[in-house]
Amino acid sequence: MFSNVAAHQAHRMSGAPGWIVLCLVAALGGCQRAAEAPAPEIRPVRAVTIEKRDVGGAVVLTGTVQAQAEINQSFRIDGRMIERTVDVGDTVKPGQLIARLDPQNEESGLQAARAQLASANAQLVEARSNYTRMSELVVEDAVSRAQFEQAQSLLKSAEAQVEALRAQVSLSQNRLSYTRLVSSVAGVVTARGPQPGEVVSAGRMIIQVARESARDAVFDVPAQVKDNVALTPEPPAAAGRGKAPPPARLGGITLALSTDPSVTATGIVREVSPRADPVTGTFAVRVRLIDAPAAMRLGTTVTGRIQLETVSTISIPASALVRTDGKTAVWVFDRKVGTVSLRPISVRAADSSTVQVADGLTPGDMVVTAGVQALRPGQKVRLLETKS
Repeated sequence: MFSNVAAHQAHRMSGAPGWIVLCLVAALGGCQRAAEAPAPEIRPVRAVTIEKRDVGGAVVLTGTVQAQAEINQSFRIDGRMIERTVDVGDTVKPGQLIARLDPQNEESGLQAARAQLASANAQLVEARSNYTRMSELVVEDAVSRAQFEQAQSLLKSAEAQVEALRAQVSLSQNRLSYTRLVSSVAGVVTARGPQPGEVVSAGRMIIQVARESARDAVFDVPAQVKDNVALTPEPPAAAGRGKAPPPARLGGITLALSTDPSVTATGIVREVSPRADPVTGTFAVRVRLIDAPAAMRLGTTVTGRIQLETVSTISIPASALVRTDGKTAVWVFDRKVGTVSLRPISVRAADSSTVQVADGLTPGDMVVTAGVQALRPGQKVRLLETKS
């Protein structure tokens, strides 16, 4: 509209001086820009009102029964495995044969060491006889002192050679015995390695044995639960007598079989992993089973009930967090002026959906939970929905 008016006025004043026409067009254009200036943007957001809540109580977790210790059984020497006598699921006892290597090389080495030892023993007998004869002759001055000392030196050398070869025979015998792998523990085979016919190296796992003595229930817990779990060592007086542990700081742990909740056991926290799983972000907690029933076999699923301490805390949705200058912050809504501002906070614990705030927020604050990436300090916003 303003463009048409400007053109019409320019046409009417076509006879006027050029500078007058230019001034008129510029003035009309300025009026057009002033009239079309946009209003300040007001973004719609969602927010929650901060309040403290009690967090704690009982937490029910699901885990699996695992062996407290799993021992890898392996050969001490290299060789070609010709036999393995056990498989996954088999029960083994200490001293039981597990696998064998081809003993041909070790048998040949033992025979060679024994032959060398026999030769050295013959030389020792000769050297000892010569020394005895020289000892008698040197007293009668029938031989020189140098000849006697030479005989003495040959005797000592022969004795040392025999000792070295005896050690070599013992080593060869040990290597031959190492071709037979026997179990060092009692338990159940949970994994197997190479098959018969393969060449294996020293230390390579042939089978893995789960010790039958003690079992753990292993749970993957979030950070807020892990921070409230305390190690509970078993008292020496109760150890080995099947007594239940005293109540822990967190009220103890009760376990039940998932497929049959009537099968229960008690447990004590034996180990809490200090490092989170890189995929799930959870922490492994190992609970030692006390008088575990036979139904709680390795690999079975159990549920554990852990009593946590009740604490008063501030929780906000994880979607409210933003990162600025390497710090964690949230957008706080000012009710009086209708704008938002950034406020740094300290995080106590977090999971995929909720964040517990240690410092930076007080009850009554309004925190933006949706639309946080499109905000700037001092920007006016409009609340779509307010939650508490």
